Amino acid sequence: MESACTPPPVSHFCRSIVAVTKVPAPGSPPPDSSAGPFRATPITWAIFTTVVVLTTAADLITKECAFKNLGMPGTSPGWTVINNMLWWRTSLNEGALFGLGQGMGWFFITVSVAALIGILFTVSCLRLWHDAILVLSLSCITGGILGNLYDRLGIPSLQWHAPLSREGDPVYAVRDWIHFRLDGVIDWPIFNLADSFLVFGAGLLLFLSFFPSTVAPEKTSTQNTSTRSPAKETPDA
Repeated sequence: MESACTPPPVSHFCRSIVAVTKVPAPGSPPPDSSAGPFRATPITWAIFTTVVVLTTAADLITKECAFKNLGMPGTSPGWTVINNMLWWRTSLNEGALFGLGQGMGWFFITVSVAALIGILFTVSCLRLWHDAILVLSLSCITGGILGNLYDRLGIPSLQWHAPLSREGDPVYAVRDWIHFRLDGVIDWPIFNLADSFLVFGAGLLLFLSFFPSTVAPEKTSTQNTSTRSPAKETPDA
């Protein structure tokens, strides 16, 4: 008697990717349209959109307030929030996290747009009740991308001033304003809420990669058919 082999548990993220790329075996019944790819429910999109709007708005509003009250980098010493630990201090970053890739603005714009397309495609393949944490993760990442992309495109219409750059040049850089530092321990690069949302969303993805999905595997019904044709009944003489 053959024993059924139970597949190992996989993460929410892996299940979603497998659902998109899985090719049905020849002769297998068509998949359930309510559980297949490209079947994101309206509530999935509603929650995704709500989180994206809230995170993007929170980032842009706080940036605007910080630069309006503190001015451009170098024009103000900033505000001390917690002594020897936390400051509000403006900075402009033409690179990525930690100041990497300075001057590569258009590269990061291209990467951001590609990431947004990939995220929208992935969300379209999710079902909220099975992938709620993944929806939250991707929506936070999307909000972070949009917040920084807004700055990279120069939409705030800021202008450089000496000695940071040539006077009057348009700014295509991310606005940062949160500075965390512990003397002798750590001096974290100045960041913003968009960076925080990106890190939080990426952390959720990492969390999902280590924990199996709680969704029960789909049950498939199989019918055992005999390869031998039944013997024809012969009438009694």
